[in-house]
Amino acid sequence: MVGGRVAAGAAALALLTACTAGQAGRAASPEKPESSGKPQAEPSLGPAGVMPREGEVGRITATGNLPAVISSIPTKRNVVFLTIDDGWEQDPGFVRQVRDQRIPITVFAMRDAVEAAGAPDPAGGVGKYVGAGKWGYFRELRDAGAPVENHTLTHPDLRRLGFDGQKREICGSSKVIAKEIGARPTLFRPPFGSYNTDTLRAAKACGIDRVLLWTATVQPGGKIAYQVADKQLRPGDILLMHFRPNLAADFRRLVKKIKRRGFELGNLQAYLDAATGARTP
Repeated sequence: MVGGRVAAGAAALALLTACTAGQAGRAASPEKPESSGKPQAEPSLGPAGVMPREGEVGRITATGNLPAVISSIPTKRNVVFLTIDDGWEQDPGFVRQVRDQRIPITVFAMRDAVEAAGAPDPAGGVGKYVGAGKWGYFRELRDAGAPVENHTLTHPDLRRLGFDGQKREICGSSKVIAKEIGARPTLFRPPFGSYNTDTLRAAKACGIDRVLLWTATVQPGGKIAYQVADKQLRPGDILLMHFRPNLAADFRRLVKKIKRRGFELGNLQAYLDAATGARTP
């Protein structure tokens, strides 16, 4: 009996020693911090789109001290640039494409379109999301990486206005965008591509340093309407779209078409900076 008790005591002591060692081991291991339930910040991925290589981009010079007028980027690389005007149709599916696929676009917002003051051009078809998010929609585009630039307040033919009228349109738009988006525009796109010297003078007075035109337009269905005889994309082309019905579907078609033709989508801001000497890539 005594031997049995000794054996039992030894077994108990061994079990106690093992448990104590296990607890000590667990105490020595760092505990995982409890989750706060807050989403973790995504690591910065840098700007979307192809960036210019050193020495790739030719120089663009302005006339006198007025803003440069630019319709294409001087490069031999197969890269094109996507821009979208107005703001009538605010399809949330389009924002998701831009954000999730990191597609580089530059937006030229027109106040009356964004705020649905009036009616959109019926040529674009019947819209489903006209003015749906107003400026909140453009803040989402901003957060997806799209710069929001100036396209006037009411979309007039600026050549029909004097200097003061043009300045009201351009400066007024910049003021609204700065308030709603948090950044003052530095690019301006004149409605219809119509401008004169007063436009450039007014744009400069409103803090604009570059006036952007285009080389091809994108029609419903993602069809590209070229301004050149051979009907082909060319390196440095700037494409113009509008916030129209079916934008998300048309945009998907357009991006696939561009890539099938061997072109990349460029970061317009970076290329403009390289072309105008604002920075060295």
